[in-house]
Amino acid sequence: MKLRTIYAALFGIVGGLLGAGVIWVVASQPRGQPVTLRPPPTAAPILIHVDGAVASPGVYPLPEGSRIREAIEAAGGFASTADPAGINLAMKLADGDMLWIPDLSADTLAPRQTGLAQGAGNTPDGGNRPQSANSLIEINKATQEELESLPGIGPATALKIISYREEHGPFTTIDEITRVSGIGPATFEEIKNLITVFTGINPR
Repeated sequence: MKLRTIYAALFGIVGGLLGAGVIWVVASQPRGQPVTLRPPPTAAPILIHVDGAVASPGVYPLPEGSRIREAIEAAGGFASTADPAGINLAMKLADGDMLWIPDLSADTLAPRQTGLAQGAGNTPDGGNRPQSANSLIEINKATQEELESLPGIGPATALKIISYREEHGPFTTIDEITRVSGIGPATFEEIKNLITVFTGINPR
């Protein structure tokens, strides 16, 4: 009887030690670091220079993917003397773009190398003084008679220019006029300082 009691006590001790060992092993296992979910990074705003006939010209930060309409709204909207005709309000903007809104109240000089003054006779190395935007022929709106006033453009070619813009939409740069049949490099050299396109946006 005493022997059985001794064996039972030994088994109890051994079982207790094994149980304590299992608990210690489980408790000593390395624990993983908690995972912290961070919000996705926010895209940096783009900077757009809005000038001309708007309420508050200046440089404005806009969300990436913004359009011309939103840039004009950021600048307080069109001034009462603005001429928005020919400006594509749905066009997307990119960082560093300049938006120029023409003013009907003055014979405004278009800024150098903007979409409103392409072919104005000025060069980056300080060439000719820019011509007035009103003295240039806007090839997206010009009538057949106005187009024929350009050197090297006859009645047939003028009609081709009108047909091209009706079929393909307005020209976005002046050099696109060379896509019209009959206008080659030589003709373009003659007319490039006499024409413009009113896209309203400064090409980079």
